[in-house]
Amino acid sequence: MGDDLKKRIEAARSAYAKPNEDALSTAPSKGMGLGFRMATEFVSAVVVGGAVGWGLDQWLGTTPWLLLLCFCFGFAAGVSNVVRVAQAAQNLPGDTSDTDEGE
Repeated sequence: MGDDLKKRIEAARSAYAKPNEDALSTAPSKGMGLGFRMATEFVSAVVVGGAVGWGLDQWLGTTPWLLLLCFCFGFAAGVSNVVRVAQAAQNLPGDTSDTDEGE
C-alpha cells in the first residue's frame, strides 16, 4: 500500500507541475479583460462623480463648484477601484509571474 500511495503522490505532483495549455492560450485575453475592467471602472467612477456634481450644481445653483468637487471625488474613487482590482489580480492563485525578482 505504501508503493501505491507514492505512485499516486508522484502522479499528482507531475500533473500539477505540467503547464496548463488552456491557461496559456487564454492568458492574453485574460489580461485584456482585466485591462478593460480597470478602464471601465475608472471611467464610470469619474462619469458618475461628474454627473452627481452637475446635478447638485443645477439643484443648488452652486455652478461649477460641486461639479469640480464631485469630479475630483470620482477621480479618487476610480483610482482606488483600479488599485483594488490590480491588487486582487496580483494575488490570483494561478499567477505564475515572479514579483520578487529584485529581492
